[in-house]
Amino acid sequence: MAVKTNRKVVRIDEDKCNGCGVCIPSCAEDALKIIGGKARLVSDKFCDGLGACLGECPQGAITIEERPAEEFDEVEAKIRVGQKRSNIEEEPVCGCASAGVREMKPIEPGREQPITPSQLCHWPVQLTLVPANAPFLKGAEVVLAADCTAFAYAGFHQEFLKNHVLIIACPKLDDFESHLKKLTQIVANSGLKSLTVVHMEVPCCSGLVFMAKKAIEATNSKIPLIEITIKINGELKV
Repeated sequence: MAVKTNRKVVRIDEDKCNGCGVCIPSCAEDALKIIGGKARLVSDKFCDGLGACLGECPQGAITIEERPAEEFDEVEAKIRVGQKRSNIEEEPVCGCASAGVREMKPIEPGREQPITPSQLCHWPVQLTLVPANAPFLKGAEVVLAADCTAFAYAGFHQEFLKNHVLIIACPKLDDFESHLKKLTQIVANSGLKSLTVVHMEVPCCSGLVFMAKKAIEATNSKIPLIEITIKINGELKV
């Protein structure tokens, strides 16, 4: 049984936490994780108690408390972080056709195309699958959209995708830290003309905006950041 002593560790108020994931990348020891839609402390031994994550929580759900806890294990924390980074850097391998890099011409409307045509011009679109050096990213105007937005907003293709490159992600259910790393690589290497974030009007979805800001700040980029919010009822928030 692990020996416990009174020391400072983080405490997460589940009633205040909305699972946005903004706190995750601020923890250098990878002691926090989104589990069941809430941020949780993985293990006392990974928390150094210094509270680097405190100021990152927009809900004020994280505090420091002193209680009986395992001693901080710096060695195991470093091993944990190293293993996670190795997993992030591996390109996903799967047989899904949408995982292959390809560029396409948007469908033009015509007599045989009565429905509003798709404006998607490339694959893949999932941030996890998009290579940071994909040719379609070079000098592109990128739309970083939360997964739900295309289903909620009827004019998504015509208003947001035309002449734009699409990347999709979920700031609540996906791995925020790995997404931030990939997006930072894209911003650093692709010479983007602009980055538009389209997200739903729910607190956790604002994590996508935070991710974009962090990526731009990390690269000292001057690209314009545009934010578009979709209401729960599918209307555009103005």
